[in-house]
Amino acid sequence: MRRLYTLLLLAMLLFVGCQWRWGNADDNPDWLLSVSRYDRVQSLYLTTGDISALQQMNTEYPQQTRTLIEDVLRLGRVNDPHINSRFLSFYQDSTLQTVIAETQVQYADMTDVNQQLSDAFENLLKLLPNLCVPEVYAQIGSFDQSIIVSNDLLGISLDKYLGSDYPLYKKYGYSAEQRKQMQRSYIVPDCISFFLLYHFPLADGQETTPELRHQHIGRIQWVVNHVLKRPFFDTPNVKEADRFMKAHHNLSVEQFLKSS
Repeated sequence: MRRLYTLLLLAMLLFVGCQWRWGNADDNPDWLLSVSRYDRVQSLYLTTGDISALQQMNTEYPQQTRTLIEDVLRLGRVNDPHINSRFLSFYQDSTLQTVIAETQVQYADMTDVNQQLSDAFENLLKLLPNLCVPEVYAQIGSFDQSIIVSNDLLGISLDKYLGSDYPLYKKYGYSAEQRKQMQRSYIVPDCISFFLLYHFPLADGQETTPELRHQHIGRIQWVVNHVLKRPFFDTPNVKEADRFMKAHHNLSVEQFLKSS
C-alpha cells in the first residue's frame, strides 16, 4: 500500500479535465477505449533515429511527448533546440535499448489489456457516473513511474510491467514484493487505482498519517475489486472497507470515497 501512495506522489497528477476518447478505427467496436500505441512510434525513433517517427511523436502525440520528456525523464523543456538529440542520446544506453526491444515483444498484442480496460471503465462509470474516460496510451520510460496521469491522458509505462522474473528488475535491486507487482496482470488494476486516487484524494486539511493513508487505499482497492468483479486486492484494509460498506449499504460509492 505504501508503494501505491509513493507512486501517486511521483506521478504527474495534472489532470485538468477529461473527455470521451475512442479507439482507432481498426479496434474492436465493442471496446469503450483502447490503448493508443505511442510506444511504437517512440520505439521506432529511439532505435533507428527515424525523423518521420519523431515528427509523428510531436504532431500526433504532443502531450504524451511533453509529459515524457519534461515530467518523467526530466531532460529539459520540449521546445529546447537540443532536446531531440538529448532525448535520443538518453535511450542509447544498452539497458534501455534492451528494455525497448522487450516491451515491443511482450506487448506486440494488447488485445487483453484493451478488453480489460474497457470493461473496467464501463463498470466504473456505473458506480461513478460523473467520471469520464481519459485517453489511455502506452509509453516506454526508464523504470521510473508505472502510471502517469496528465491532463486528459493516462499513460502506461510498459517498462514497469515486464514480469516478476524479468532479470533487469533483479539486477537493479527491485525486491520480490515490488517485482510481484511489475507484471501484465497489474496494468488495469493500477490504471483504475491511480485514476481513482486522483479524483478521490484524502480530504484537504487532513493529516496524512499512515493509518489514514492505508484506510483510504483500502477503500480505493475495494472499489477496484468491484470494478474488476474479482478480489484482486485482498488486504486487511480492503476487508475493513467491505465491512464498512455492508454496515452503510445506503452510502454511495462517491460518498464512501469522499468520507475517508
